[in-house]
Amino acid sequence: MAVPRVAFDVGPLLGRRTGIGAAVEALRSHLADDDTVDLEPYVISFRGKLERGVRRLPLPAAVAHRMWSRRNRPTVDRWLGHPDVVHGTNYVVPPSRAARVVSVYDCWFLRYPNDAEAAVVRAGQVLARALRSGAVAHASSTATADALRELFPGADVRTIALGAIDLVAAPQMCPVPELLGSPFIVSISTLERRKNVPALVAAFGAIASAHADLRLVIAGGDGDDTAAVHAAIDLLGADLAERVILTRYVDDSSRSWLLHHAVALCYPSLDEGFGFPLLEAMQAGTPIVATRAGSIPEVAGDAALLVDVSETVGAADGLAEALSRVVADESLRRQLVTAGSLQLQGFSWSRTAAAMAELYRELADRSR
Repeated sequence: MAVPRVAFDVGPLLGRRTGIGAAVEALRSHLADDDTVDLEPYVISFRGKLERGVRRLPLPAAVAHRMWSRRNRPTVDRWLGHPDVVHGTNYVVPPSRAARVVSVYDCWFLRYPNDAEAAVVRAGQVLARALRSGAVAHASSTATADALRELFPGADVRTIALGAIDLVAAPQMCPVPELLGSPFIVSISTLERRKNVPALVAAFGAIASAHADLRLVIAGGDGDDTAAVHAAIDLLGADLAERVILTRYVDDSSRSWLLHHAVALCYPSLDEGFGFPLLEAMQAGTPIVATRAGSIPEVAGDAALLVDVSETVGAADGLAEALSRVVADESLRRQLVTAGSLQLQGFSWSRTAAAMAELYRELADRSR
């Protein structure tokens, strides 16, 4: 049986590494050890210096996305050397006569395009056209798969869970001097609406007087909800607002230190397609408080206290109650950490890569 040639989008590896970039790198690394598939990397980008062997499509991404959002051309087969399968690893797969797979990590921006930038909305339009023209969707979780089937009835959707991104060793030095000697709750997410950070700020305000030394650390870059987060902090009043620390984007080592030293990770999202910080917290031995939204229950399992949430109810009261329990109860924290170490064992990149390779072989055989 011929080994399928798979054009594999490594564009997420360019520039600042995001969670998707880390996932694509981990998947590529493990697929490289599988001799039943032959990966041939490509990018749709004029940015960055490429590794040897990476094909660059001769189209700027913005131009390509505009064309592919309206029509199924130009196809990329000749530029990619006529592969058997094309895998778009970040929501976009180009038109091709080969079998196509496109990875989808969450569907929030498809439901709420007003929350997304124009380039992201356009990528969603390319995704929609690809799925309606026969591309297979790779969903990172059952929740994402269910959302895709609702949004695109009849689409071929396959659920292949991701693995855990390895947490780097925590540095000895505290990267946030204000935290020395203080217990704290940490939130790790971009400040966008679906992350629901204002509800966490309100929850912290509700419990802060009962825990005089407790602080809240919000680690993440600015997004469409930055103003709302600042407004929520202002509502706490000057004394409590001083106990909230906004770090903005943090690097891998700083994130590791925060997770290893936090009393708890709070993950208050309105929706999630996977949730790497949940698995990072498990690696760090940190208990979790989170919302019962999207993929969070299937990824967190018993390692989190889960709180009901909806788009109209931000869950501040439930978060406050759950956080107060975790902060005050050492036995509960140990219980959650033990559950996390067991839950973590279910997320393996070797398993992810094996399932993806099987999908490639299936699609290549079908297209032949």
